[in-house]
Amino acid sequence: MNRKQHRGVVTANRGILAASQPLAVSAGLAVLQSGGNFADAAIAVSAVLCVIEPYNSQIGGDAFLIVYDAATHQTTALNGSGAAPMKALPDRFPNGIPLRGLASASVPGLVAIWADINKKWGTIPLADLLKPAISYAEEGYPAGHFCSGAFGRNRDLFEEYPQTLGFLANGKLPSPGTRILQPQLTWTLRQIAENGRDAFYDGAITQRVIEFSEKNGGHFSREDFANHTTQIGEPIKTNYRGYTIHGQPPVSQGHILLQELNLVEGFDLKSAGHNSAKTIHLQVEAKRLAFADRAAYLGDPNQVDIPMDTLLSKPYADERRKLIDPCRAAPRIEAGTIDHDTTYFCIVDAAGNAMSFIQSVFHGFGCGVAVPETGILFNNRMCGFSLDPKSPNQLIPGRRTSHTLNAYLITKEKSGREELAWVGGTPGGDIQVQSNLQVISNLIDYGMNPQEAVEAPRWQHSGASSDGVGTLEIEDRVDSTVRNELTRIGHHVEPIGGWAHGSAYQLIAVDPETGAYMGGSDPRCDGHAAGF
Repeated sequence: MNRKQHRGVVTANRGILAASQPLAVSAGLAVLQSGGNFADAAIAVSAVLCVIEPYNSQIGGDAFLIVYDAATHQTTALNGSGAAPMKALPDRFPNGIPLRGLASASVPGLVAIWADINKKWGTIPLADLLKPAISYAEEGYPAGHFCSGAFGRNRDLFEEYPQTLGFLANGKLPSPGTRILQPQLTWTLRQIAENGRDAFYDGAITQRVIEFSEKNGGHFSREDFANHTTQIGEPIKTNYRGYTIHGQPPVSQGHILLQELNLVEGFDLKSAGHNSAKTIHLQVEAKRLAFADRAAYLGDPNQVDIPMDTLLSKPYADERRKLIDPCRAAPRIEAGTIDHDTTYFCIVDAAGNAMSFIQSVFHGFGCGVAVPETGILFNNRMCGFSLDPKSPNQLIPGRRTSHTLNAYLITKEKSGREELAWVGGTPGGDIQVQSNLQVISNLIDYGMNPQEAVEAPRWQHSGASSDGVGTLEIEDRVDSTVRNELTRIGHHVEPIGGWAHGSAYQLIAVDPETGAYMGGSDPRCDGHAAGF
């Protein structure tokens, strides 16, 4: 074991998964050990996370995933985000789209994702896969330190929406060890288990949601739910140093990761050194260029023409790369000219099928409103829209907003087939694609094992500074000489705690010679990897 690692690499050959919460990992592992496959385990993990991590994800939220089918060596992308309600007209938001309240919620897509992957790839009835989640909702689970801390940090939210804590049986903020019971959510999960997708989108649950929405400032109608569908298609792809990166297509901002990789591919990062000032500078500048294109072009592909072929082309990357000064941070970056809380987990089963799965309610506890008698916390994805009529992400009823959620997996061509190499990802809003860039580079440029790759110090960059350069936060495990050099060349550097980066990475590798699975999990969260 590399003694610089805090955890060992988990190795297995019959099935493996990594997630941010131990009880969710146990639920998924039990499914795999009982003969279930990757899709079966994913539903069990996803549902348990909705119960145990309501501050990160819940059935009122969305999900995006990428699937690798080992039999066909093909990948599939699923977009489980929902549209803006048809009554959510721009003129209803004279003061802007609110961050909290039911008016900020879009139609949830997670339950539809469960039904879709269960129908297409599953081998176990949905009702059986929801049993662990129902058990934790009905019989309770003890709050951990991270869980109780998440509730405590949102004390102001619960003071603004005091009824929201009603989704907990005792209606109080939990402390470590407090047994959390959710009887209302138990009823909702049982409805889904007994009646499937229709219970949520055209049944008893829907009726309760619509009645509450109409009385409490929401915009939902029964038609909004009945018309929801999961978008299923092909991932977007690029090649990075001989590997194929399969990313999430719009409305996800997954294209940013692929653009970042295209840009840094033109530099010798290996020779520059891992987490050297030069490497971090080049990666940050690539991030800034890709984010500028997001603002200019990303929207709902059903309603906006997105020049994705050009954005992901190598010639476009070559032109954009010329804007990167290896010795200086650019004062401002523009888009090219062309003719917050979340949960992530990954699974590989005995047959080699894999799933990269991310789900979220956006900000912590979503819109902050739980619908009574259902226990459902709704997302606040509506605040991701722009009210600027010139924006490709302008609010239009029935449109899906651009999404920070993205999932990826990586394959390597072998004997004419795309063989699975890695599957990984993280929560973190806009930090997701930045973290993915760094971890993929750790794997491919620096040859790290999965646990090394997720434990390595990371940076995160935001655009919030008056001069346009933004703020570069770097974990203080990166040497101060590196941070000082980045400051000298024009970055606004702020050191953060050694493990304070806003991500919770999960990663699985497949050994190209033996086929063994190797899992890594981020010490920045409570989760772990497990296999058998």
